[in-house]
Order: sequence, then structure tokens, then C-alpha cells
Amino acid sequence: MTRKDIGILVVDDELIVRDSLMKWFLEDGFRAESAENGKVALNKLQSGKWNILLVDIKMPGMDGIELLERVKQIDKNITVIIITAFASVDSAVKALKLGAYDYVTKPIDPDYLDHLIQNALKQQELVRDNQRLRDTVSELTGETEIIGDSDEMNHVRSLIETVAGQDTTVLIRGESGTGKELVARAIHSKGRRSCFPIVTVNCGAMTESLLESELFGHERGAFTGAQYRRKGKIELADGGTLFLDEVGNIDVKTQMDLLRVIETKQFMRLGGSELIHSDFRVICATNCNLEQMVREGTFRDDLYYRINVFPIEVPPLRSRGKDITKLAHFFLDRFAHSMNRSIRSFSPEAIQALKSYQWPGNVRELENAIERAMVVCTGDTILKEHLPVQSRLATENDGMKLQDIERRYIEKVLRETGWNISRSATILGIDRATLYNKIEKFGLKSLQA
Repeated sequence: MTRKDIGILVVDDELIVRDSLMKWFLEDGFRAESAENGKVALNKLQSGKWNILLVDIKMPGMDGIELLERVKQIDKNITVIIITAFASVDSAVKALKLGAYDYVTKPIDPDYLDHLIQNALKQQELVRDNQRLRDTVSELTGETEIIGDSDEMNHVRSLIETVAGQDTTVLIRGESGTGKELVARAIHSKGRRSCFPIVTVNCGAMTESLLESELFGHERGAFTGAQYRRKGKIELADGGTLFLDEVGNIDVKTQMDLLRVIETKQFMRLGGSELIHSDFRVICATNCNLEQMVREGTFRDDLYYRINVFPIEVPPLRSRGKDITKLAHFFLDRFAHSMNRSIRSFSPEAIQALKSYQWPGNVRELENAIERAMVVCTGDTILKEHLPVQSRLATENDGMKLQDIERRYIEKVLRETGWNISRSATILGIDRATLYNKIEKFGLKSLQA
């Protein structure tokens, strides 16, 4: 940032002070303006970007202390330096406690003021660097905050704390949309490997050959189209955590290869001959019944026992209804920030609708519902009519069982989309596998034209 990019605003009721300071700053190459009182200063704050404010503590009307408080409410990152006479040093000390950076006394020594400005700018740069570092760490580790005060979620937190400090393999189980990846990231962030990456592999989204390449990497020419050497996710997870999401969808052959890697921490890239070592922790997640798959022979029993060392069951949202309101407000605040909206609350009817609905898509469906409501809401409060229709039905059909309401709505969506599974799953806020399970559960397949 060059000096011409740095804005300094001088606020003083004495014209000679304003002119003198303005002249110094402009000669030094800064962008500088002045204001004769607090009201004018606040107007200038709204119409431009300022890095530093020099504020006289004794002014008619709004004094420097009041202006300082209001400035910090507008932008806490603005540096405020107080200008004071010897007689008002006590007031300047009070200003420091309210967030002022420092103070200078009249008559002002230009050399001392220049030194003060330079130190203030260095501190601002340190604050920006620190924020950038926090943002980078946040991007690398992902979101790890687990929302909810229910007994079920407190138990999950307790299990996370117990296992995080170990390298024990963890198997996270639960329905789609319950937040299994969030639990995995929380375990990683609290463990000794948190300074290294957590590498996620969605095992349910790839074919057998693609998953092998994704996990182990490949050498140039290993298969048609392999024009370059590519490191796999196992190699990239060295030092950190390998998170295998939807592990129940891995084919039997890859299961055998994966078991060998987990046990030896050694592997070869596809088409390669070099033995590669990777030190990683394994966390798996699934919504499948692995025990039944073992009995049916579709999931290796040795791999099952290897990954099921420390199981954590993430409860569905319907079993922790007291968390719904807190989660809804959490998502509201997040979307209000990202969408730059001033929506801050829900109507009582909207909250009741959210609490009455069973949320078959769990937390992911609730998040989608709040995002949709934020888009259609035109005021500062989300109303019941802003929510997706399926969540409203829960309170509009109090005489029906919630299971019947869910069945009726899924049937309605399927008919409206012409039984397009992908579109229906998107509208319902659940994934395709969950929708197929619902169709089977409610016997809807027989209704398909």
C-alpha cells in the first residue's frame, strides 16, 4: 500500500490546527482531508475509506470521546489518534481505554507525529497479515464448529475430544447430511496433525479406475490420457489426515489395496515401480450398514475391523430437535454476511415450522432451506411463507403423522419432475441415495408411470 492509498482525516475545531496538519500530510504524500466537528467527520467516514483519524478531544457539540466510540462502531479497524492539550491528558487516557491508538499534545511536534503515524500503519499491516493468516488456516482446515447443545451432540463432542489426540482410526456413521465431514475436520483440527492438511476423498462419486487414480496417483503413460505424473490423495495426506467419505461405496478390489496401504503406509502409483511412504491418519465416514455388507460379501471384513476402531455415531437432526433453532440462526447469520443482507431474525411461525419438520435431509437440508428463505425474503425477518413448502407442511397438517406428510410431499415432487431423481433430490435438499431409500421405504416405486 503506497502513501497515496492511505487516508488520514483530521478532526479539529481550530482552523489553524486543521490547515497545519493537512499541509504536513499532503506534503508527505498521504491522502488527507479535514472536518471541523464530529458530525462532519461521521459524514466523511460514510463516503470514503480512512485509515487514520486525528481527533481533537475538546470540541463543541460531539467531543472526541463520543466521536471515538461512534467511529469504532462503524469500523473497528480505523486507527484513532487523540489530539489533546496538557490539561486534558486524563481524558486522553480514558480514550485509550476505549480503543484509541495513542495521543499527541498541543503544540504538535511534527517529527513525533510522523513517528506515531508510521507505527500505527505498521500495526495495521500486522493486523491485516494476521487476518490473512487466519483466513488461510481456515481455508486449509475447513469449518470445524459443531453447533448444538443437545445431549446427543454433547456426547459427540466428548468422543471427539477423547480421540482427537490419538492417531486411532475413526469411523463416523450417520445419515446423509448430518455433518460427518464436520466431525472429521473437528477431530483433525484438535489433533497433533492439525498443521498438516486433511485430504478428503469422496469414494461414492467415482468409478473404480478413477478412484484408484485419485487415491494412489499415477505415472505418465499409466493409462490412456495419463500425460503427466500425478500424486494421489494418499501421498498428499502425508503428515496429515486422509478422510475417506462414503467408504462403503468402495469396490472390493480397491478395498484390498486400501487395507494394505492403511496397514503399511506404503504404496505405488498406478504404472509405477517406486515404493512410496506416506504417514497419515485415517478417518472414514459412511451412511451404509457395513455389518450387513460384510455378511453379504460386498465389504471386506478385515477392512471393516481395521477402520471400525473408534466409531462415532452422528445423530439425525430429528433426534436433536432442540438444536434446530440454534442451527437456523447460525445459518441465517452466515448467509446474511455472505449475501450482504440485513435479515436478522425469524418469525415465531417460521421457527415453529422449522421445529415441527422431520428434516429427512438433516442439517444439509436445513441449511438449504435457510439459504432459500434468505433469497426470497424481502424484509428483515424470515416468515413461514419464505420457507420451502415441505417444511411448512409439518404445521399445516397437524392431524397427520409426519411420516405421512413426508411421503406425500416426496410423491408430489416426484410427479412434478416426471420422476427425475436428480431434480427431485435437489428440490428436497437430499442426495440421490437418500431419495432412493425413501422411495423404497414408502413404497413409491409402484406409482411410477
